[in-house]
Amino acid sequence: MEYTVKALAELAGVTPRALRWYDRKGLLKPRRTTEAGYRLYGPREVDRLQDILFYKELGLDLEAVREILDAPGFDRLAALQSHLAELEARRERLEALILTVEKTIDEARGGTPMTDKEKFEAFKRLAVEANEEQYGGEVREKYGREAAEGSNAKFLSMTEEEHSQWKALEAEILSALAAALRSGEDPAGPEGRRIAELHRRWLSYTWTAYTPQAHRGLAELYTADARFTAYYDKEVPGRAAFLRDAVRAYTE
Repeated sequence: MEYTVKALAELAGVTPRALRWYDRKGLLKPRRTTEAGYRLYGPREVDRLQDILFYKELGLDLEAVREILDAPGFDRLAALQSHLAELEARRERLEALILTVEKTIDEARGGTPMTDKEKFEAFKRLAVEANEEQYGGEVREKYGREAAEGSNAKFLSMTEEEHSQWKALEAEILSALAAALRSGEDPAGPEGRRIAELHRRWLSYTWTAYTPQAHRGLAELYTADARFTAYYDKEVPGRAAFLRDAVRAYTE
């Protein structure tokens, strides 16, 4: 079966303008064009449009989608299985949040009181999953599966008071780094050492064991990995490098 631009747009829930844009970008070419100039799409193009919409739903831009779909080794079945895993993970996160909201509403109406742990458990799980998605592979490669999973378990077992202390300490570190840069402090000096010690305390909330080597290895990632650098340098450029150098001096 073949579809015109209008028919395929209605079928997929997109606009005809979007299909024409995909054509111009080389993302979705029609199967053929009639003598009258009508674009016609066949089964292969229908499947490709579905793939495009899957990837868009995952947050990828069109250029990234095109590169994935046109890669020589693209495996559609493997891609679909990956989509399914991601969607199932999203569903689990949503279900956990829904359950938390339902319990909160019940408590507000005079029902069963929630424990402090129940109030924040879903949010902590979301934080762990987000961290796993962004950094899980590197952490496991550098420190091993056991260390990564132990850290996740320790994070999930935090009390709300401990979690607040952990977040406050993180904010204190970022503020101290900014102040040290403004005043021209030496990362190897007393203030650099103090910041490195704060960082060690911050790690103790999630690390099951501490070694100077592991501390230094993590700090090296702050400048070696653009994602870490972007986090530390978002508001004050240079914080990542200062912290790396401070930890280097502290652990030597």
